[in-house]
Amino acid sequence: MRATACLGLAALLLQAHIALAAPVPPPSQSIAVPDFALQVLASDNNQGLPFLVIDKVQARVWVFNAQGALVGTSAALLGVAIGDSSAPDIGERALAGIRPEERITPAGRFASTLGRNLQGEEVLWVDYDSGLSLHRVIHGQAAERRAQRLASPTPADNRVSYGCINVPSAFFNALVLATARKNGGIVYILPETRAWNRCLIFCPPAVCANRQTWAAGLLRMGQEPTLGFVHFQVHHHYKHSYA
Repeated sequence: MRATACLGLAALLLQAHIALAAPVPPPSQSIAVPDFALQVLASDNNQGLPFLVIDKVQARVWVFNAQGALVGTSAALLGVAIGDSSAPDIGERALAGIRPEERITPAGRFASTLGRNLQGEEVLWVDYDSGLSLHRVIHGQAAERRAQRLASPTPADNRVSYGCINVPSAFFNALVLATARKNGGIVYILPETRAWNRCLIFCPPAVCANRQTWAAGLLRMGQEPTLGFVHFQVHHHYKHSYA
């Protein structure tokens, strides 16, 4: 019995290894978000919760209910800098001390919850400890033209924030609040500097109950199980609530 289980686990690990050996798209190529959502459901990675997928390449937010049905999608404003990891000491600085190249929307899988920021505004906390949130678009400085950037037909001008995700107020009120109101949800922020199928690995359903063994097997093959029930290996040290 134990030998059969081990053989089954080995077969699943081999399948994962074969999948990882397939040709990968360049890091700038956006994943097909509906296909990504199917992988979330197939692996039960959302754990029965609604989920959001943030595609940084296309600067869009996709909202799915707990059953994986698409609720809606919208353009979004993101951190001005290209990258997937936060600077390790950034939480020790005032916002004015965060250089433009450090204003990154980090990639990862996050358990989110609704709450309020220091100004009393309702936000979806993506990572409360780091001050990373999704919220209604703020006015900011006039030169930032945030509302105009959101309304433009291209994602090329949607990089303007310190790292938080800004969405239209109507979208936040009608879809984000309604979807996350009861139990929060899972937020997936897709990477933009790494090919997605090199770093987005879901735990196969048959071995999720023993995911530590599964992860260890991938590591022995030289692969890092960086998404799924094992999060991205990136650092989030923000302490400020940033816009």
